[in-house]
Amino acid sequence: MTEAAAPEIPLASRRQFQRSWFWYDWANSAYVTTVATVLMAPYLTAIAKEAACPGLAENAQCDATLSVLGIPIAPGSLAPYTTTVATIVSAIVLIFTGAIVDRTSQPTRLLGGFAWLGSAAACGMFFVQGTNWQLGVALIILATVSLGSSLVVYDALLVRISTPDERDGVSSRGWAMGYLGGGILLAINLVVVSMYETFGMSKGMSVRVSLLSAGLWWAIFTLIPYLGLRKVKGTQVTPVDAKAGVVGGSLRQLQATFRELRLYPQTLLFLVAYLFFNDGIQTVIASASLYGDQELGFGESQLIVTVLLVQFVAVGGALLFGRMAAVHGAKKMILSGLGLWMAVVVVAFFMPAQQFGLWLVLAVGIGIVLGGTQALARSLFSQLIPRGREGEFFSLYQAMERGTSWSGALIFGLVYQFAGSYRLSIVALILFFGVGGYLLFRCNIREGIRQAGNDVPAVV
Repeated sequence: MTEAAAPEIPLASRRQFQRSWFWYDWANSAYVTTVATVLMAPYLTAIAKEAACPGLAENAQCDATLSVLGIPIAPGSLAPYTTTVATIVSAIVLIFTGAIVDRTSQPTRLLGGFAWLGSAAACGMFFVQGTNWQLGVALIILATVSLGSSLVVYDALLVRISTPDERDGVSSRGWAMGYLGGGILLAINLVVVSMYETFGMSKGMSVRVSLLSAGLWWAIFTLIPYLGLRKVKGTQVTPVDAKAGVVGGSLRQLQATFRELRLYPQTLLFLVAYLFFNDGIQTVIASASLYGDQELGFGESQLIVTVLLVQFVAVGGALLFGRMAAVHGAKKMILSGLGLWMAVVVVAFFMPAQQFGLWLVLAVGIGIVLGGTQALARSLFSQLIPRGREGEFFSLYQAMERGTSWSGALIFGLVYQFAGSYRLSIVALILFFGVGGYLLFRCNIREGIRQAGNDVPAVV
């Protein structure tokens, strides 16, 4: 059921499509940085603590619990547990999304629809206040699922607009654009949160305005790829049952995909490796602000400065890893990055409280490896997908993508629930990098590309 090789798009058209494609990384990264990485976890934790322990002083310990479907939940564990639930829901939804993507001739319409649904959820976070943690949980889940669905379409388009030898560079430049765009909005929000009294706002209002700005940024800049990629068509593969309709045909397509995964053992091995090491990366990203706030005693403005530094360093890191991959291969560069991630986790475990200078040094290390490992993982996986099945395979990939880690977030929350220490929670994540790196080392990339029926790039 793989698609015959499509005629290559002329170079000038590819460059135009790629420039438009980059802008969706710019658009959605505002949500990932301002909301998912920096502000929402501490803000939701504060809302949850107020609901469980009314009148509690800021950063004071709350021994009461919330009741979620009759289950007692520590307020400090609500944010990572919400990430866990959001990712489980995403894992189910995204698989169906991928099959639908491969059966539509207008993928940019799906990209815009999912993006604008997610941005609406992000804008709705402006109304999370007081003790209304339930609304915050619901909107995080909706935004996470919408983001993941839009990225299934976005990542699948990478194969349509670039040749195999171009993908490491194109993917890296997209990630660099994302970090730059997310960093610019974060810089603006740093001013708002740090100088809220100057703008006549309360501290809570400054956070809510920042959440709203991320939703608007996401919605507005999505217009560029939506319009610029409208001439890029979807898959030309013949579906399993052309008469079954979108839903019925997608279900049958999924059944065929899972049956055929055994025909692509290296692709499957890469997915399992990615499940582990990306869970570690995403949990570090999602939990860094919570760790810095609750364990090391840093305020919101310091955390925003930290993530802002990571953002701008990651721009150079993504471009650097992309250039080095052209010489050494994407696999070797990802493995090197995972070694550095393990070092970051160990240093974070021993980091003393209130040492902001050392914390910023650690942030520089994260920035160097963050963009590079993620960008190269995306481009490397695109080489292992049978042509015409990009949506389906990237839906499996996106279930484990940024901001949607479930097993890492679950371990992080469970360790805190039973041990009461975020330090133990963060060091437990080293297991994910170690296992993921070992499995990636065992993966034969060249053989996997050949199994998928694709051309092998000069350097992998």
